[in-house]
Amino acid sequence: MTVGDPPRAGRKEWLGLAVLSLPTLLVALDVFVLLLALPHLAVDLHANSTQQLWIMDIYGFMIVGFLVTMGTLGDRIGRRKLLLIGAAAFGAASVLAAFSTSPGMLIAARVALGIAGATLTPSTLALISNLFMDPKQRAMAISVWASLFPLGAIIGPIIGGVMLEHFWWGSVFLLGVPAMVLLLIAGPKLLPEFRNENAGKLDPLSVVLTLGASVPVIYGIKELARNGWHPVPVIALVVGVALGVLFVRRQRTLSEPLLDVGLFAHSRFSAALVGMLANSVVGGTVMLLLTQYFQSVQGLSPLKAALGLMPSMALATVGFMVTPMLARKIRPAYVVGGGLAGVVAVLLVLARMGTGSGTATLIVGFALFSFFGTPVVALGTNLVVEVVPPEKAGSAGSMSQLGNEFGAALGVATLGTLGLAVYRNEIADQVPAGLPAAAADAVRDSVAGASGAAASLPDKLAAALSDPVREAFMAGLHSVAAVGAVLIAAAGLAFVLLLKHVPPIGQAEEDPAPDEDAPTGAAPEADGTPGAKTAVQTSGTDGEPVAVQKDAGLPGRA
Repeated sequence: MTVGDPPRAGRKEWLGLAVLSLPTLLVALDVFVLLLALPHLAVDLHANSTQQLWIMDIYGFMIVGFLVTMGTLGDRIGRRKLLLIGAAAFGAASVLAAFSTSPGMLIAARVALGIAGATLTPSTLALISNLFMDPKQRAMAISVWASLFPLGAIIGPIIGGVMLEHFWWGSVFLLGVPAMVLLLIAGPKLLPEFRNENAGKLDPLSVVLTLGASVPVIYGIKELARNGWHPVPVIALVVGVALGVLFVRRQRTLSEPLLDVGLFAHSRFSAALVGMLANSVVGGTVMLLLTQYFQSVQGLSPLKAALGLMPSMALATVGFMVTPMLARKIRPAYVVGGGLAGVVAVLLVLARMGTGSGTATLIVGFALFSFFGTPVVALGTNLVVEVVPPEKAGSAGSMSQLGNEFGAALGVATLGTLGLAVYRNEIADQVPAGLPAAAADAVRDSVAGASGAAASLPDKLAAALSDPVREAFMAGLHSVAAVGAVLIAAAGLAFVLLLKHVPPIGQAEEDPAPDEDAPTGAAPEADGTPGAKTAVQTSGTDGEPVAVQKDAGLPGRA
């Protein structure tokens, strides 16, 4: 079917969106219940602070390492096929994580979860671009899809909190298994298959280079931030950067690259990724610190800590619904810029709040942070997906999620480590006299260690720990908020300056610049349309072609 005016989605497409939302819900469940379970598994598995960070970080690191590969692989072998394979693997790895008996075993399970998770989000986002060809419907569908993350964050911690109070910590990993089973049953019936019939073979060396570039870089940054300048992390960082350069050079020489690096020359593609990266770096770290504050400093139960996050998740869900409606009337750059200005204001307040401000201030502050941060995620994702033709949607989707996942992992590794370093510096001389040596070491190691130590101390000594631990922790939060405000402000300014010409969603582009008209490598077709492409989409379980989509790949197409 030749596409003139983009066809509007019907009932089946929206049901397909509901199915595609399941992996997003699953990822949200996995992330947020782990934040709540971390203090419990740290005690049960005797995980030290470094192992705790790796348990948190390794999932994101593996997604970063495999996301580009899986996005491109889905374009080649079929997005629905890869999605279902990933769903089955994710469910199995969740069971392995639930029954882990040591920090090493749990870290290995998180590695498997990360590799499986890398197959899910590029396929879901790419299939959304196949299901929704109308720009306004596509923007709304992406917002609905993205809103499942905070919605899952509302449901997950509540259910997880209840489970942590009645069962062992591993039970929270089982929450996502039913969602994966439902996806495996409904996916073949509701989702179309889509693959690029003309794609070449996957380049194994490029796959190795993506891993070799990402993991050493993250490790190097993490260790340098934690322990200062030492030879091993510096060497790791240099090796990672060098392999990254080799990866980029190789992609430029391949006829079918793993990643079309020329896409970064497009201002809307790059600006959207930078905005989402900055928001994830700061947002993920602030959320981690808040959950630690609720449980380790304030002594709240997992369920009460989950309830403390509910307002932020609720406002984020509202933000995802409102954003595409605003962007139909107001240019996306100004919607995103206004949102990020709100994020900066919240961070500046957090950077100056006193230790006596109370839990309520943090809850309200993070709720506003979440609300103001939604436009850059919703509209940034839409901009990234629509800048490429259909057969590269999986690769583009992987880059969109890469910004989010890399940002969250990088944030914990850098800003999280900054907060920990400030805590350790502040608490070093504030440990009350009379503490056993092991307890004193635990207090100096981390706020979670201080919480565990306090539980085993007499009431008088435990009470003496309260104020120094709170003050040291808040000093770390102040530093993270101040640095985060600078990062968000820079990203917001860049977004507005680079994309202020992009019209509201659904409105025609005014005199688009030549380099914005088509992705790298796109050539005029017979009809003179830059970058026109054809790709076969199949539907159902029989694999019969039902449509041939022709798409100019024009950003902001009406």
